[in-house]
Amino acid sequence: MSPNVITTPVRAMLVLGTRPEAIKLAPVARAMAASPLFEPVVVTTGQHREMLHQMLELLQVPASVELDVMRDRQELSKLTARLVDGLGDVVRAHRPDLVVVQGDTTSALTGALAAFYEHIPVAHVEAGLRTGVLDNPFPEELNRRLIGRMARWHFAPTTRAAGHLTAEGVPAAEVFVTGNTVIDNLLWVLDQGNGRDLFHSDLRHVLVTLHRRENQGDKMRAMGRTLRRLADRGDVEIVLPLHKSPAVREALLPELSDHPAVRIVEPLGYVDFSATLAGCDLVLTDSGGIQEEAPTLGKPTLVLRTTTERPEAVEAGAARLVGTEPQAILEAATQLLDDEEAYARMAKAGNPFGDGLATERIVAQLAEDFGADAGAAPTPEPLVVPQPGGPGSYSTA
Repeated sequence: MSPNVITTPVRAMLVLGTRPEAIKLAPVARAMAASPLFEPVVVTTGQHREMLHQMLELLQVPASVELDVMRDRQELSKLTARLVDGLGDVVRAHRPDLVVVQGDTTSALTGALAAFYEHIPVAHVEAGLRTGVLDNPFPEELNRRLIGRMARWHFAPTTRAAGHLTAEGVPAAEVFVTGNTVIDNLLWVLDQGNGRDLFHSDLRHVLVTLHRRENQGDKMRAMGRTLRRLADRGDVEIVLPLHKSPAVREALLPELSDHPAVRIVEPLGYVDFSATLAGCDLVLTDSGGIQEEAPTLGKPTLVLRTTTERPEAVEAGAARLVGTEPQAILEAATQLLDDEEAYARMAKAGNPFGDGLATERIVAQLAEDFGADAGAAPTPEPLVVPQPGGPGSYSTA
């Protein structure tokens, strides 16, 4: 990038379509909007359209452009084609200086691809996550690898993620260990104090989220039966925010809808979800982001997947990769509910994913590379968290 001092704000297009993307890019958008060095243009692709509008308002991130590409049960190929076409038009209309994408969604992949086609540099937030299995999770593992071939800035949440990138040939000078912006946003939201905790009883509080494509069908129906057995204990209250996916609903509702200890609710807004996470005792999830958030609040997390691209939480002891087999899930949950010492070890493990300064590191690095004024705030020191075992991933296989 040019070493010249910035004379006009850097136009940064931030592409987001899903709730996790909005959560993790919100602090970056807010920081850019507050800086005279940047002009953020927030583009929503509409993948989680119903969830996004209210949440973006609460997160103080106004959308500049909204696409409408979603169709009921559409194939990934058609969604990808619509997004590349629509985002290409937006990029050509706004001519940003850079495009910022987050994570591993189809929105992120196509945002990077649309920018690449127009010779505009890409910044990848939460870069370098890997499971080592190309189709697990599907299609996210392929998406993030492809984005890694197009990005100019790779903002890795941990040293392990950075190691994946350099091992794949990404120049070390383009990789920055920042921590994860999800921690920044979680602390910001909880500080606002606007969320509503969905747990109501004096029982043990278990928060469950399930949605991944590779878990849908028979696996998810079996998980539903396992949750029912867990609820039969009589000493737990389960809150399950039910994903909008018809496949998820078809698998879980028949198994759980009539159980008095299971509260099935519509997908929660981010602030309510954060408050509910803060109010739970135990998390069962196949989500990626919750593996990062829960350790900050001391919530032991059972990951209902066969692989995770976030092994740092497992190595720190804050999460456990239990797979998708019903008996393994039930035994792991039972141990944490019954064994106080095992529970305490996980609750006190700490969070390897961030210190709340990831956004500052990202924005400062971009400002520096675009030629920020010498009076700009300095970049915080890189986040360095020891990662036992070095680059790699975790799998139950």
